[in-house]
Amino acid sequence: MQRRPTDLSIAGAIDLSSLAKPASSPTSSAASSAHVFDATETDFEELVLRRSLQVPVLVDFWAEWCGPCKQLSPVLERLAEEGGGTWVLAKVDVDSNQALAGQLQIQSIPTVFLALGGRLVPGFQGALPEAQLRDFLGQVMAAAKQAGLPGLDGADGAEGVEEPEPPVDPELLAAEEALAAGDHDKALSLYDGILSQRPADAEATLGRAWAALLQRASHLDTSAVLAAAAASPDDLAAQLSASDVEVLNGQIQEAIDRLIALVGRTAGDDRDVVRQHLLGLFSVLDPDDERIIKGRRALTNALY
Repeated sequence: MQRRPTDLSIAGAIDLSSLAKPASSPTSSAASSAHVFDATETDFEELVLRRSLQVPVLVDFWAEWCGPCKQLSPVLERLAEEGGGTWVLAKVDVDSNQALAGQLQIQSIPTVFLALGGRLVPGFQGALPEAQLRDFLGQVMAAAKQAGLPGLDGADGAEGVEEPEPPVDPELLAAEEALAAGDHDKALSLYDGILSQRPADAEATLGRAWAALLQRASHLDTSAVLAAAAASPDDLAAQLSASDVEVLNGQIQEAIDRLIALVGRTAGDDRDVVRQHLLGLFSVLDPDDERIIKGRRALTNALY
């Protein structure tokens, strides 16, 4: 889920030299700002790899139809502006740049790569919560500082920035690596072991919530699940599965509304199952998101 600074090694960098250049240069959309811009197969080397010799470049592979992309991209763009040039964000539309996506073997989106010192290394997949994105960026900046990138001193507000290197917790790292590898059962077991020793560990609690959600829903067919839920509005399992896929697709409000309505239609143990499920979904989302704040109020009103 997360990478430590020592994980951001160029030893696993990907060689893009075999990527064929398009016969004609597609027109890129205008850059959003000095810190957020579009990149294509034609200008990837110049805009991403060469620029990464000066400052870190995060590369967001996305598509217009991708729900989780619409959840992740705005947060990355806001954080890039907040960074003031200490790092920049390149956005690559996989539908328009299929050769590049194929070269990098991108099988799901959103996928984020890091370009550092002219080399490209894997970052993470999926729409991570903002807290984990900030942690990842801290690791990026620590790695960039270790690499001595010259552009950091000239970036807006970058002079004098000290990014402390977080200590490596081997238990958390093992759980995060299992989750990143898609081994949700192993990740859950590892997180449970950590929480049995440190019940208040916020990072382990968040990681376990993500592992549980991905275990339940990452393999589900969104259209089929939502159709089944629409056909059986009082089927508890169908409604809970529908809320899971909605969250994974960035349909946060739809998931909250679905479960609040289900709380109102259930009682006893069934109602408590729905309540616990909704609280579990809240735990993987940004607590400062207005939808989550209102959702908690709505849950209280529905219960009492």
